[in-house]
Amino acid sequence: MNMNFKRILRHFLTPPWTLRRAFPVPVMNAITEAIRTSERRHRGEVRFAVESVLDWRRLLRNEQPPERARDVFSILRVWDTEENNGVLIYLLLADRHVEIVADRGLHRRVGPEEWAAICRSMEAYFAAGRFEEGLVQGLQAMTEILAREYPLSTPSDNELPDEPVVVK
Repeated sequence: MNMNFKRILRHFLTPPWTLRRAFPVPVMNAITEAIRTSERRHRGEVRFAVESVLDWRRLLRNEQPPERARDVFSILRVWDTEENNGVLIYLLLADRHVEIVADRGLHRRVGPEEWAAICRSMEAYFAAGRFEEGLVQGLQAMTEILAREYPLSTPSDNELPDEPVVVK
Protein backbone atom coordinates (compact mmCIF):
# COMPACT_ATOMS: atom_id res chain seq x y z
CA MET A 1 0.00 0.00 0.00
CA ASN A 2 1.50 3.31 -1.10
CA MET A 3 0.43 5.93 1.43
CA ASN A 4 1.30 9.57 1.12
CA PHE A 5 1.76 10.67 4.73
CA LYS A 6 1.86 14.36 3.81
CA ARG A 7 -1.54 13.98 2.18
CA ILE A 8 -2.97 12.06 5.12
CA LEU A 9 -1.67 14.68 7.53
CA ARG A 10 -3.11 17.50 5.40
CA HIS A 11 -6.55 15.84 5.48
CA PHE A 12 -6.43 15.26 9.24
CA LEU A 13 -5.24 18.79 9.98
CA THR A 14 -7.67 20.63 7.69
CA PRO A 15 -10.24 22.17 10.03
CA PRO A 16 -13.97 22.00 9.19
CA TRP A 17 -14.26 25.78 8.96
CA THR A 18 -11.93 25.81 5.93
CA LEU A 19 -14.82 24.89 3.66
CA ARG A 20 -17.09 27.59 5.13
CA ARG A 21 -14.33 30.16 4.71
CA ALA A 22 -13.69 29.20 1.07
CA PHE A 23 -17.40 28.80 0.23
CA PRO A 24 -19.53 30.98 2.52
CA VAL A 25 -23.27 31.20 1.87
CA PRO A 26 -23.00 34.18 -0.53
CA VAL A 27 -20.46 32.27 -2.65
CA MET A 28 -22.64 29.15 -2.67
CA ASN A 29 -25.58 31.32 -3.76
CA ALA A 30 -23.45 32.85 -6.53
CA ILE A 31 -22.50 29.34 -7.70
CA THR A 32 -26.17 28.35 -7.82
CA GLU A 33 -26.94 31.42 -9.92
CA ALA A 34 -23.95 30.77 -12.20
CA ILE A 35 -25.20 27.21 -12.82
CA ARG A 36 -28.72 28.49 -13.57
CA THR A 37 -27.31 31.10 -15.95
CA SER A 38 -25.20 28.44 -17.64
CA GLU A 39 -28.11 26.05 -18.09
CA ARG A 40 -30.14 28.75 -19.87
CA ARG A 41 -27.65 28.44 -22.77
CA HIS A 42 -27.63 24.66 -23.34
CA ARG A 43 -29.41 21.37 -22.65
CA GLY A 44 -26.68 20.03 -20.35
CA GLU A 45 -27.05 19.52 -16.61
CA VAL A 46 -24.34 20.88 -14.32
CA ARG A 47 -23.67 19.95 -10.70
CA PHE A 48 -20.98 21.21 -8.33
CA ALA A 49 -19.85 19.27 -5.27
CA VAL A 50 -17.16 20.19 -2.78
CA GLU A 51 -15.65 17.94 -0.13
CA SER A 52 -13.42 19.31 2.57
CA VAL A 53 -11.43 16.17 3.37
CA LEU A 54 -11.63 12.44 2.83
CA ASP A 55 -12.38 10.23 5.80
CA TRP A 56 -9.61 8.06 7.19
CA ARG A 57 -10.84 4.88 5.48
CA ARG A 58 -10.63 6.49 2.04
CA LEU A 59 -7.21 7.92 2.88
CA LEU A 60 -5.87 4.55 4.02
CA ARG A 61 -7.11 3.05 0.73
CA ASN A 62 -5.24 5.92 -0.97
CA GLU A 63 -8.42 6.95 -2.79
CA GLN A 64 -7.60 9.66 -5.29
CA PRO A 65 -9.81 12.58 -6.40
CA PRO A 66 -10.76 11.06 -9.79
CA GLU A 67 -12.06 7.93 -8.09
CA ARG A 68 -13.93 9.92 -5.44
CA ALA A 69 -15.39 12.23 -8.12
CA ARG A 70 -16.84 9.23 -9.97
CA ASP A 71 -18.30 8.04 -6.68
CA VAL A 72 -19.94 11.43 -6.01
CA PHE A 73 -21.15 11.54 -9.64
CA SER A 74 -23.02 8.31 -8.96
CA ILE A 75 -24.29 9.31 -5.49
CA LEU A 76 -25.72 12.58 -6.88
CA ARG A 77 -27.23 10.69 -9.85
CA VAL A 78 -25.68 13.08 -12.37
CA TRP A 79 -25.96 10.22 -14.86
CA ASP A 80 -29.76 10.30 -14.52
CA THR A 81 -30.59 12.69 -17.39
CA GLU A 82 -32.59 11.99 -20.52
CA GLU A 83 -29.75 12.87 -22.93
CA ASN A 84 -26.91 11.55 -20.73
CA ASN A 85 -25.50 15.06 -20.69
CA GLY A 86 -24.89 15.61 -17.00
CA VAL A 87 -21.54 16.90 -15.79
CA LEU A 88 -20.10 17.17 -12.29
CA ILE A 89 -17.45 19.58 -11.09
CA TYR A 90 -15.93 18.00 -7.97
CA LEU A 91 -13.50 19.80 -5.68
CA LEU A 92 -11.54 18.02 -2.95
CA LEU A 93 -10.57 21.05 -0.92
CA ALA A 94 -7.73 19.53 1.15
CA ASP A 95 -5.97 18.48 -2.05
CA ARG A 96 -7.08 21.58 -4.02
CA HIS A 97 -7.88 19.14 -6.78
CA VAL A 98 -10.71 19.57 -9.29
CA GLU A 99 -12.22 16.79 -11.35
CA ILE A 100 -14.87 17.03 -14.03
CA VAL A 101 -16.91 13.89 -14.65
CA ALA A 102 -19.12 13.88 -17.74
CA ASP A 103 -21.91 11.43 -18.43
CA ARG A 104 -21.47 9.01 -21.33
CA GLY A 105 -23.36 11.10 -23.90
CA LEU A 106 -21.22 14.12 -23.21
CA HIS A 107 -18.05 12.05 -22.78
CA ARG A 108 -18.40 10.78 -26.36
CA ARG A 109 -18.45 14.36 -27.66
CA VAL A 110 -15.84 16.08 -25.49
CA GLY A 111 -12.32 14.80 -24.97
CA PRO A 112 -10.65 14.62 -21.58
CA GLU A 113 -8.16 17.33 -22.61
CA GLU A 114 -10.89 20.00 -22.67
CA TRP A 115 -12.11 19.05 -19.20
CA ALA A 116 -8.55 18.82 -17.84
CA ALA A 117 -7.76 22.33 -19.09
CA ILE A 118 -10.78 23.71 -17.22
CA CYS A 119 -9.79 21.80 -14.07
CA ARG A 120 -6.19 23.07 -14.11
CA SER A 121 -7.41 26.65 -14.64
CA MET A 122 -9.77 26.40 -11.67
CA GLU A 123 -7.02 24.87 -9.53
CA ALA A 124 -4.78 27.86 -10.27
CA TYR A 125 -7.48 30.21 -8.98
CA PHE A 126 -8.07 28.01 -5.93
CA ALA A 127 -4.36 27.90 -5.10
CA ALA A 128 -4.53 31.71 -4.90
CA GLY A 129 -7.57 31.51 -2.62
CA ARG A 130 -9.90 32.87 -5.32
CA PHE A 131 -12.60 30.20 -5.07
CA GLU A 132 -15.65 32.04 -6.38
CA GLU A 133 -13.75 33.56 -9.30
CA GLY A 134 -12.19 30.21 -10.21
CA LEU A 135 -15.47 28.37 -10.13
CA VAL A 136 -17.33 31.01 -12.13
CA GLN A 137 -14.53 31.07 -14.72
CA GLY A 138 -14.63 27.26 -14.91
CA LEU A 139 -18.41 27.29 -15.31
CA GLN A 140 -18.13 29.83 -18.12
CA ALA A 141 -15.63 27.64 -19.97
CA MET A 142 -17.85 24.60 -19.40
CA THR A 143 -20.88 26.55 -20.63
CA GLU A 144 -19.16 27.22 -23.97
CA ILE A 145 -18.53 23.50 -24.42
CA LEU A 146 -22.05 22.51 -23.42
CA ALA A 147 -23.60 25.20 -25.66
CA ARG A 148 -21.51 23.88 -28.56
CA GLU A 149 -22.43 20.23 -27.96
CA TYR A 150 -26.00 20.60 -26.64
CA PRO A 151 -27.34 23.89 -28.04
CA LEU A 152 -30.61 25.06 -26.60
CA SER A 153 -33.30 24.98 -29.27
CA THR A 154 -36.30 25.28 -26.96
CA PRO A 155 -36.45 25.82 -23.22
CA SER A 156 -35.50 22.56 -21.56
CA ASP A 157 -36.45 21.02 -18.26
CA ASN A 158 -34.05 21.36 -15.39
CA GLU A 159 -33.52 17.71 -14.53
CA LEU A 160 -31.00 18.12 -11.69
CA PRO A 161 -30.78 20.59 -8.79
CA ASP A 162 -28.58 23.64 -9.37
CA GLU A 163 -27.49 24.11 -5.77
CA PRO A 164 -23.92 23.15 -4.82
CA VAL A 165 -23.50 20.07 -2.64
CA VAL A 166 -21.19 19.81 0.34
CA VAL A 167 -20.17 16.15 0.50
CA LYS A 168 -19.69 14.81 4.01
